[in-house]
Amino acid sequence: MNTSLELIAYLIYLPVAIALTTFVSQQLFKNSKIFMLDIFNQKQEIALATNKLFKIGFYLLNIGFALRIIHVYNISSYKRLVETLSEKIGGFTIYLGVTMVFFIIFFLKGRRASKSQLEQTM
Repeated sequence: MNTSLELIAYLIYLPVAIALTTFVSQQLFKNSKIFMLDIFNQKQEIALATNKLFKIGFYLLNIGFALRIIHVYNISSYKRLVETLSEKIGGFTIYLGVTMVFFIIFFLKGRRASKSQLEQTM
């Protein structure tokens, strides 16, 4: 067990995971404002408040998962360090992508329900 290589792995993995989460979150929630305004019939205050709450949930879910899977072991060489980081960051990136798709589906379902409700009132 090489403690210094494991520490290097942690020092690389954490900033990358947090940066990826931040980037995806900023893009997703910048573009979801349009959906929220549509869902809440252009009521800006509630749409933006709901969007911020979703953003906080996205951060908590994804950073929590990144921290949950942080454990690294058996890093005895730089080769193993690169392989371990690739596995961790690659797995986290896939998870982040799946989570983003679920949020988009959720926004689309909310929009569809809002449109359906609006049509029923007319």
